[in-house]
Amino acid sequence: MSILKPKTTQFLGFAALITCIVITILFLGSLIYFITSRGIGIMSWQFLTDVPRKAMTEGGVAPAIVGTLYLTIGSILIALPLGLITAIYITEYAAKGVIINIIRLSVNNLSGVPSVVFGLFGLALFVKYLGLNVCILSGCLTMAILVLPGIISASYEAIVAVPQSMREASLALGATKWQTIKKIVVPTALPGIMTGVILAIGRAAGETAPILFTAATFYMRGFPTGPMSETLALPYHIYALMTEGTHPDKQRAIAYGCAFILLLLVMAVSALAIYLRQRQRRKYG
Repeated sequence: MSILKPKTTQFLGFAALITCIVITILFLGSLIYFITSRGIGIMSWQFLTDVPRKAMTEGGVAPAIVGTLYLTIGSILIALPLGLITAIYITEYAAKGVIINIIRLSVNNLSGVPSVVFGLFGLALFVKYLGLNVCILSGCLTMAILVLPGIISASYEAIVAVPQSMREASLALGATKWQTIKKIVVPTALPGIMTGVILAIGRAAGETAPILFTAATFYMRGFPTGPMSETLALPYHIYALMTEGTHPDKQRAIAYGCAFILLLLVMAVSALAIYLRQRQRRKYG
């Protein structure tokens, strides 16, 4: 028997919960303050729209911003349809058994693979074997594989959470299985699917190792010209400035400015995804 009274146990539980929330908020706030306080001072219109100059000691980071957007959006556009189709097949069409368990176990294991392994895989397959070379397309394909397990898992959980009664009601009214999935299941599960997309956006935008081998270049003065072009990217640009820069006093400030921009980009894209999720939730909630 428990020595503590139920009210005491409940109080301690809530106290521990609130403590964890406060600690999390403090860590997050400290991170945002650290990046903002060191990066906001260099912000200017020229910094956001100009190209790097004089060995990345002057000018701006516009090509890195554009490259980051290309890589992030491109990888999500590739991974989202594949992840959603896979989740639909697993939940709605595939027979329950050993094969499905193996697929789910494989997806869960892939979620824990270090990003540098995906980078080496992209280098071997897309850059070398398929001959795409180091370019935006190779980076997008590699990043899509990186975020695919997370999108599959989130989509699977969201689709499974849709009540079976909704499927049965749709089928009873004469709808086909595919019509039920397209009109009922997927729209109802979309808020949960968007949660996976939000997490995928944050990971795709901030990864350095995969694009290090497949898409990013150390220095370029102009913008990427197409999917087969190399590109600057904010995560790798930060890494290059902090570890390989020849003028650390000037380049350190630029690196913090890049980190601040990357933080704003991730927050902006995530905010858009959250808005779309809430809008869908109000529509089908």
